[in-house]
Amino acid sequence: MGAIKIAIIGLGYVGLPMARLFATKYAVVGFDINSQRIEELQSGVDSTLEVEDAILKKVLSPTPFMGTGLYCSDNFEDLRDCNYYIVTVPTPVDTTNKPVLTHLYRASETIGKVLKQGDIVIYESTVYPGVTEEKCVPILEKISGLRFNTDFYAGYSPERINPGDKEHTIEKILKVTSGSTPTIAKQIDSLYASVITAGTYLAPSIKVAEAAKVIENSQRDINIAFVNELAKIFNLMGIDTHEVLGAAGTKWNFLPFKPGLVGGHCIGVDPYYLAQKAQQYGYHPEIILTGRRMNDGMGKYVASEVVKLMVQKDIKIKGSKILVLGITFKENCPDVRNTKAIDVINNLKSYGAEVTVFDPWASPKEVIAEYNLVTTKEMPNGKFDAVVLTVAHKEFSKFSCRELLKTNGVLYDVKGFLNETVDGRL
Repeated sequence: MGAIKIAIIGLGYVGLPMARLFATKYAVVGFDINSQRIEELQSGVDSTLEVEDAILKKVLSPTPFMGTGLYCSDNFEDLRDCNYYIVTVPTPVDTTNKPVLTHLYRASETIGKVLKQGDIVIYESTVYPGVTEEKCVPILEKISGLRFNTDFYAGYSPERINPGDKEHTIEKILKVTSGSTPTIAKQIDSLYASVITAGTYLAPSIKVAEAAKVIENSQRDINIAFVNELAKIFNLMGIDTHEVLGAAGTKWNFLPFKPGLVGGHCIGVDPYYLAQKAQQYGYHPEIILTGRRMNDGMGKYVASEVVKLMVQKDIKIKGSKILVLGITFKENCPDVRNTKAIDVINNLKSYGAEVTVFDPWASPKEVIAEYNLVTTKEMPNGKFDAVVLTVAHKEFSKFSCRELLKTNGVLYDVKGFLNETVDGRL
């Protein structure tokens, strides 16, 4: 195969950290169809905040294949000399929660145009078992004219990146790997092991690796759904759910999950991928979909609880002013994709409330593009009838939320994050 030259297809929250890591030891071309993204990365700036600018600049290369380093490009011709292709594009769901594999198919078509004898294509995007070999490989064969497992090979190594987490960085998370033949599997495993300090786990097949990824987040989703249901029950009983979890958590084998809004591009999506495949085999997954329905409904539940508290304080709902703290899908991260905070906001608006959204991390431009919603990165002026904390950004611990309220206003804490007296929380 010669010198290792790696292409990373998709330079988002997953692809860029992987490209940066590989670039410390290999020649890497990072490819993305977003020319604006390529321009900012080549200037040493990462708007996702996953890779610090100083660290990014250290690995950047002005041209491809000048020894080790990362060259970012939106021209697929720059991929021709690569022999490893790693796909890290988004795999979302549509409005009916059906898997959308369009990005994956297009990435496969792009690779097919430059695929050569002996090349290896590794997919990292979350999929249901079978997508790599049954959906993507045929595209590679058709576009390239090459034969699978004779002329080129494939693998699957699920991404495990936790956006915004500066402790569990990519090299510190054990990597599951797999390949289309035993020899290729070992080769792929060795490639990842050369940069992943936490080590690797070689799965026996691509389908096993695909299935392992999709159940990791499905398991978390189900556990959080259980705790969300407990929160609803205990709220009816007038019992503080967090106090209950604190007491139960003193047992050594109690799982420390907390109630909340479950969105994002992994936990809020992966269960639907597994459910889709199960239904193709004639099985209707009850627990998985029930858990997802519970979590999908939490935004509406939070809004109704806030409104109930306002009614109890004789606050007129229509025309009331409500401040929502946070629009991203998780704390200390600018990613707004599939955030469930939007469900809280839309449901509060449906009651006739005037909602202001303050998030110091989210790009107002991205929020408008994604949700047609105006937000601010600056602390808004004035007092509000209610303040609802939906995301536990560290900035929100630096001021008193109660000082933002009108007399007798409502303070609701979705995350159990605030250290001040609240009127309600999950």
